[in-house]
Amino acid sequence: MNLSEYKDVIKFAMANEVGAQKFYADAAEKLRNPALKKMFTQFAEEEKRHREILKEIYVSNAIGDYFNGETDHKVSETMDAPELSMDMKPADAFALAMKKEEEAMVQYTTLADECPDADKKKVFLDLAAMERGHKRKMEDAFVDVGYPEVW
Repeated sequence: MNLSEYKDVIKFAMANEVGAQKFYADAAEKLRNPALKKMFTQFAEEEKRHREILKEIYVSNAIGDYFNGETDHKVSETMDAPELSMDMKPADAFALAMKKEEEAMVQYTTLADECPDADKKKVFLDLAAMERGHKRKMEDAFVDVGYPEVW
């Protein structure tokens, strides 16, 4: 894989982050609960930061592994994504966010599985690791809010 192909993959990932940012920003607009509006606005800002990280990788002109292989506790895989609603509870908001991150992780993993180019496959797995890290943060928040008896 040459640098141009690598940059195309990173550009694709940046577009995904922009889409996620838009989803969270649009959701924040629809919610009535001020705390949830703030939470989804923060999610949108987090996606913007993710895009900025990818942008730094894009302009670095260096192919590499940038994300670690965090442990996946698979909390999000145990449930269905809640519907976005104006009256959703904080636990449902975190559940929706962790499901969105899971979808992104699965997308990159699937792209890696289907990719015949070993170098590109490695990049997709690196991007899946990035999303797994994001998912882990949302899962931790979900467990803290959804299961307060744990702490």
